[in-house]
Amino acid sequence: MKIKVEKPTPQYLDERKVKSWAIWEKGVSRFDWHYDETEECYLLEGRVVVETKEGSVEFGAGDFVTFPAGLSCIWDIKAPVRKHYNFR
Repeated sequence: MKIKVEKPTPQYLDERKVKSWAIWEKGVSRFDWHYDETEECYLLEGRVVVETKEGSVEFGAGDFVTFPAGLSCIWDIKAPVRKHYNFR
C-alpha cells in the first residue's frame, strides 16, 4: 500500500475541481489513522510526515497526495495543515 505524492499542474487541479472539495485543518499533532476509503488531498499549507510499516513519506504545501483504502498509518503534523480532500 503506497502513498502517492505528486506536484500537480494548475490544469490538473482545475480538471479535478479540487478547489470545490471540502477543507480540513489541523495543528501540529501526532495521531493514528486508518483509511476505509481512498483519500485524495491537495495541501494548501503545512508539512506532514506519515509513517507506515513500509517507511515514512513526507509532503507539504503544493503536494497532491493519494492514500489507498486499507492503509493504517501515523500522521505526524510538523507545521499546521490546511488541505482540500476527497474520498472515493
